[in-house]
Amino acid sequence: MKSGSNRPIRGWFLVLPLVLSSCGASASRGNTDAGTAAGTGGITAAGGRVGTGGASSPGAGGMLGMGGSMATATGGAAAAAGTSGVAGTTGTGGTTATGGGTAGVPGTTGTGGAASNPDAGVDAFTADTGVGGPDAARDAGAGGTGDAGSDASASAPPVGQYGTRANLMLPNSEMAVAEVAGKIYVVGGYPSSRVIQATVQVYDPVANTWAAGTAYPFPIHHPVLATVGAKLYSLGGQIAMSGVIDTNRTFEFDPANPAAWRELPAMPTARGAGAAAVIDDKIYVAGGRPPAANAFAVYDVSDNAWTPLPVLPQQFPQRNHIAATAIGGKIYIAGGRYNGGSFGDPMTDSLDVFDPVANTWSPGMRMPRARGGVNGVAAYGCFHVWGGEGTNTGEPNDVFPDHDVYNPRTNTWTSLPRLPTPVHGVTGAAFLNGLIYIPGGGTSSGGSSGSLLFQVFRPDPALRCD
Repeated sequence: MKSGSNRPIRGWFLVLPLVLSSCGASASRGNTDAGTAAGTGGITAAGGRVGTGGASSPGAGGMLGMGGSMATATGGAAAAAGTSGVAGTTGTGGTTATGGGTAGVPGTTGTGGAASNPDAGVDAFTADTGVGGPDAARDAGAGGTGDAGSDASASAPPVGQYGTRANLMLPNSEMAVAEVAGKIYVVGGYPSSRVIQATVQVYDPVANTWAAGTAYPFPIHHPVLATVGAKLYSLGGQIAMSGVIDTNRTFEFDPANPAAWRELPAMPTARGAGAAAVIDDKIYVAGGRPPAANAFAVYDVSDNAWTPLPVLPQQFPQRNHIAATAIGGKIYIAGGRYNGGSFGDPMTDSLDVFDPVANTWSPGMRMPRARGGVNGVAAYGCFHVWGGEGTNTGEPNDVFPDHDVYNPRTNTWTSLPRLPTPVHGVTGAAFLNGLIYIPGGGTSSGGSSGSLLFQVFRPDPALRCD
């Protein structure tokens, strides 16, 4: 088996066409001739992330500007002058030069007019400003506030605050989320109809777009995802809404060879609504709805084998709908339900810590309040836990807006700004390029409110726990 430093954990639809950067292998004219519509979004900004007035292909979102990554050459439908394609208005100082046409209006053309004031390009998503082109270098652009490596298509929210990204392709909840090879995968789940899905939705943070991934082998809800190296692993889940619903089947997905999901040895315990954490090449899977109870096991990717481990502490039996992560070589399990798998069952504020070297569990500081249906991820060595659901919570729709962060070094919790839209019903998340990605989820207690919403949070890198 491999050893090494701790590694954090990291859909049949229309795939939106994107045009390559003018700095890359784009054609000289782009995808549209003069007089062709610029795309459904038609958004431009002088500080944007695309080239000099080039047109995007129809329906591609039409995000244009000066110096970004999706440009074509002249003859596009929008000038690079900070024009907003949503309303067709020009940003302050963003006057266009020769032939500059309004973005997003079919039939308008332009030669890529220059902006008179480069600071005036208004970002199409959050009204942040900047010149710097791709977010990988936005700190150098006037008005830019994003960290290096942030989304190239949408500005990062201020430190300690939330933002949004492009909506999911389909509304969803009770699904699993993980990041691999710079893309975010949303697997299975169901919308408000409660019809179980085999869909895989894949998000590209650079383009701020969703695409269909290779469908899961069968419809699934409440699965668990984990990432080891450049591959994605799906562990267990539930395959029906009643009767015998849990599965112990395990699959591997390789984005470099995306034809199919490859089946692996099954887990020792069938389970849904558990959680997973990764240390080196080992995936630790904990909890799950009854009858999985507090089962705990590890899958060694290198050995292709499962090993049962000491179960979660039994003061809260049948632990499920929990959050999990790995930090500093240890596994952290937070919150969840117990004594049953319904959102009306008791909830716990327990934080339990597993040491793989000692093969033992120990208690950590309890969460600020008990919550089930929570989600979480590690960022800068801290354990972020948010959302959840219950009954009689005192919160609107019985969904928790709480976002708390745990510091393993000090064994303390800190409460952060609450979620703008409280959610539950998502297992796993992604921390990538300075942002925590929180796609989908239910907005009302129970399983009939799966949403299209995609929220992000920007943690303060100065408040580290590592």
